[in-house]
Amino acid sequence: MAYPRDPNSDENDSNHRLYNPYQDLQVPTNMLYKLPTSPEHLFPEESLLQRRSWEENLTYYSGIGYLAGSSAGAAKGFISGLKSIESTDTLKLRINRVLNGSGHAGCQIGNRCGIIGILYAGLDSGIVHYMGSDDVINSVVAGLGTGVLYKAASGPRSAAVAGAIGGVLAGLAVAGKQALKRYVLKEFHIGHRWRRR
Repeated sequence: MAYPRDPNSDENDSNHRLYNPYQDLQVPTNMLYKLPTSPEHLFPEESLLQRRSWEENLTYYSGIGYLAGSSAGAAKGFISGLKSIESTDTLKLRINRVLNGSGHAGCQIGNRCGIIGILYAGLDSGIVHYMGSDDVINSVVAGLGTGVLYKAASGPRSAAVAGAIGGVLAGLAVAGKQALKRYVLKEFHIGHRWRRR
């Protein structure tokens, strides 16, 4: 806290000192932004896990599914709204058609993709828990099961086709992730280290 200075007192008075809020910040600026690159864990046993927990998986996959589905649905609705515009519509009606189309299709497709994400996360986490390992087969089986469960009410033929599509998509996603880690991110880290030196 700063004390008011008496204009008649000497500046070197030892009873009073001026408060400097920056006195403890005499740190070199290059040390201010040295953040840790490894993840920080509250408990040591958390650092041994190499994957997200089932709660994190559920949140991650449902969120990604809903966001991607809503974006794709909004784009689809935007295009259908533009196509439904009539020549006699006013500007207000045209904007209304586009916004209604975007909102309606975005909600529908977003909800469907969010449910698919929830099903996949639950199956994937359950399979990893019971099998005790996390590998490509588990992801493909979880994708297959997701497709089957999602289209189960449409009949066995639709469920089988959806299961095959889900298994293939999950396999492609895992293969793409591995390729991204192996080739793209490896090159990025090598180039990043070289530039820092």
